[in-house]
Amino acid sequence: MKDFSYITNSSPAFIENMYKEFSSNPESVDAEFRKFFEGFDFAVSQGLEGTARQNGHAATAAPAASGAALTTDGVEWKKELGAYRLILGYRNKGHLLADTNPIRQRKDRGANLELSFFGFTDADLDKNFFAGNLIGLGTTSLRNILTHLQKCYAGHVGIEFKYISDQKKVDWLTNEMERNFINPLPIDKQKRILEKINQGVMFEKFLHTKYVGQKRFSLEGGESTIPALDAVINQSAANGVKEVVIGMAHRGRLNVLANIMGKTYSQIFSEFEGTGAVDQTMGSGDVKYHMGFGSEIETPAGDTIHLKLMPNPSHLEAVDPVVLGFARSSANTLHDEVYESVLPILIHGDASVAGQGIVYEILQMSKLAGYYTGGTVHIVINNQIGFTTDFDDARSSDYSTSLAAMVQSPVLHVNGDDPEAVVKCAEIAARFRSEFHSDVFIDLVCYRKHGHNEGDDPKFTQPTLYSLIDKHPNPREVYVKYLIDHGEKDVQELAKEMEKKFWADLQDRLDEVKQKPLPYTYQQPELWWRNMVKATGEDFEASPVTAISEEAFNKVFTGIMQWPEGFKPLRKVEKIIQDKIKLFDTEQKLDWASGELMAYGSIVAEGKDVRMSGQDVCRGTFSHRHAVLVDENNETDYNRLSRLGENAGKYRIFNSFLSEYGVLGFEYGFSMANPNALVIWEAQFGDFANGAQIIIDQFIAAGEQKWNRMNGVVMLLPHGYEGQGPEHSSARMERFLQMCAEYNMVVTNITTSANFFHALRRQLAWNFRKPLINFSPKANLRHTGTYSRKEEFLTGGFKEVIDDAFVDNAADVSKVLFCSGKVYYDLAERQAKDNRKDVALVRVEQLYPLPVKQLEALQAKYNKATWFWVQEEPLNMGAASFLQMNLKSINYGVISRQPSASTATGYAKIHKQEQEEIVETAFSI
Repeated sequence: MKDFSYITNSSPAFIENMYKEFSSNPESVDAEFRKFFEGFDFAVSQGLEGTARQNGHAATAAPAASGAALTTDGVEWKKELGAYRLILGYRNKGHLLADTNPIRQRKDRGANLELSFFGFTDADLDKNFFAGNLIGLGTTSLRNILTHLQKCYAGHVGIEFKYISDQKKVDWLTNEMERNFINPLPIDKQKRILEKINQGVMFEKFLHTKYVGQKRFSLEGGESTIPALDAVINQSAANGVKEVVIGMAHRGRLNVLANIMGKTYSQIFSEFEGTGAVDQTMGSGDVKYHMGFGSEIETPAGDTIHLKLMPNPSHLEAVDPVVLGFARSSANTLHDEVYESVLPILIHGDASVAGQGIVYEILQMSKLAGYYTGGTVHIVINNQIGFTTDFDDARSSDYSTSLAAMVQSPVLHVNGDDPEAVVKCAEIAARFRSEFHSDVFIDLVCYRKHGHNEGDDPKFTQPTLYSLIDKHPNPREVYVKYLIDHGEKDVQELAKEMEKKFWADLQDRLDEVKQKPLPYTYQQPELWWRNMVKATGEDFEASPVTAISEEAFNKVFTGIMQWPEGFKPLRKVEKIIQDKIKLFDTEQKLDWASGELMAYGSIVAEGKDVRMSGQDVCRGTFSHRHAVLVDENNETDYNRLSRLGENAGKYRIFNSFLSEYGVLGFEYGFSMANPNALVIWEAQFGDFANGAQIIIDQFIAAGEQKWNRMNGVVMLLPHGYEGQGPEHSSARMERFLQMCAEYNMVVTNITTSANFFHALRRQLAWNFRKPLINFSPKANLRHTGTYSRKEEFLTGGFKEVIDDAFVDNAADVSKVLFCSGKVYYDLAERQAKDNRKDVALVRVEQLYPLPVKQLEALQAKYNKATWFWVQEEPLNMGAASFLQMNLKSINYGVISRQPSASTATGYAKIHKQEQEEIVETAFSI
């Protein structure tokens, strides 16, 4: 808050002069003072204190009934400004003393909102002030002003928003809190709140009675989450939202499934018994509090809305970017890119939102062109404790939500024992998102009835806190008592009836009375997914045909090699493209970048979408792709795949911010929503992917097995030993291969542009989806050996293994060097130099699923040869250990660098020596 002490200590003449400046030129006065003077003028113009404006100056007037006269030479500006400062103080810092904690006294965080801080004493309480006009009260007493401010900003809700620089947002939020928030709720909403809080509490009691001691991560203490979610969804549906995508961790998940998503008790019961079947849209194979669900509900107002709860692992907050990517993709596919039609709701824990860096990343994404989703509603279930860690040890900030200020998102801190306040906040949040398409936070301050799980005793570490919690009534009991004490007569009767109904419903559940599942209409992408099949080993024996016609080839090639009239690319880039055209015209060949763009272009030309993101992907880290050109005169962009026909799909490519975890999670979620879109994430350097290891381990490698959810996301990881040091050599191939099992993903290390073309097209040609992990070349992007002839794009498909065309007679081959990726060209150079027709080089383009039968066929072909696996990586890295475990039908030796703790040397001379030793050993052993 601004310091106004220099004003209040100034003479009336100083204030009068400032007012005169405002009268002649309002913009010359600070914005906050401008508002004060405007309020003063408004009051004067209404004749509220018997004054009037004449010729831009304040005129002498009669004194107020119980206040000082506002005259040219005797206005008590200090007091009036003190009242204004009081208003600003509550707007700014009322949240610091709001009664938001249902369990214990709040810390004193130095709000400095005592009357004395603003120059008042109790004797001033009944004096009238123009400042009352600023909060909608008209000229009124300081007592009324203070009471109103306390209701708006220091009751059961405290709002943080004064760090927002957009005045429209500030004014909107101010109006909500000062005009609308204090209005009583209509009876129908009170009934709805009571119904939802009843459901939330009843569900937990049912499970606690039925499954004593089993883990369920109950919502007890935070049951107001249920009416909050209900209110956000209902309000959003009224605002035009068609679909809600929810991400949350464990706590309260089963309750949300039952009372928001409409999953029946019998379905949840079967999962506790271990007999659960695959759900409508998500799947099974994981513990019950990780699984997802989809439903279609009708709101009380009659709006139909689709709800999806994303499956997630135990890694808190990891699902957040997945939710956002899914929402973005769904808006692209179903809602004509009206991103506001799909609402992401992220439910956080207070410890995780403060402690997990992924929340920072998704907030940084929220306003970026490639990742915008129209705003996210964040609900923090603030249990005031992590696993066993008190908040004093869990964060340095005042609030777990303090990072919201980074993107100027408002935060509504609300007492979880006041369901009406919670619902009001939820509706404000939904309206704010609808109005401004920005993120907004609800900090639901509550408590956790049990320990981290129902078998854990929290008193080991928080005996005082849990002695308070043990004696505390649950939110339903609190609300029922409130309605009985304060509600209208029919609401009181309803509360008593629901008290009886609560126990009757609970007994019905215990007696296993059947619920009917909600009807569900599959959305189009879900129908596409249902047409997919589960892949088997036979599907990987040989790849499908992915060639394109000559007509399609010519159309795409022509389209990507030209730009609009009047557009002027940078001279250097123009030369690069002209060289590509010349290469094709003279040799009918395409280099790596052209082959890649041909794959994307051919998919787009067929009416499907391609999305690509990552750091510097538009140009490419190694300045090879140039998918987007920049006009050297005005810096306008031109997407080279944007002119491929009226019925073409879209090629969307975005340079990401400096994130791996958040962006890869986003792309995984995007791919999850639509099987007919090719979605690619490219790492700047391959090993940077380890910054997203949670997404790789928990989603990409295991998502299909755990949640029955296929995904075709592509990861391009630059990889190759070229003397660039430890962080710029290895994409850690061994880590991916170690995770390969049950045909969970495809791992490739491709050496030609045509084969890369077919690998990308194969992603959508299969009648199933698998993540593709490709170890991309760096220097070899421009190696002439990677160039492919036109006919290779017009015939066949992906080649899992490439035999040696250099040897003439298989019977003459005494040695087979099989390898993958860049090292092939080092070996081929030596083979050609020495004219070694007795050594065959076999390229394994796909490492998983391993093409064992094709390799065995080549072993039979070269039946007199000794086999060696050759790799650039140290022996403990690369594919060596994977092959030794999975390729047992062929006897072979391994040639590699020595085992190493670091992926590569940082010294160019040592690198060159090591590389030469590998090649020398391969040909001399």
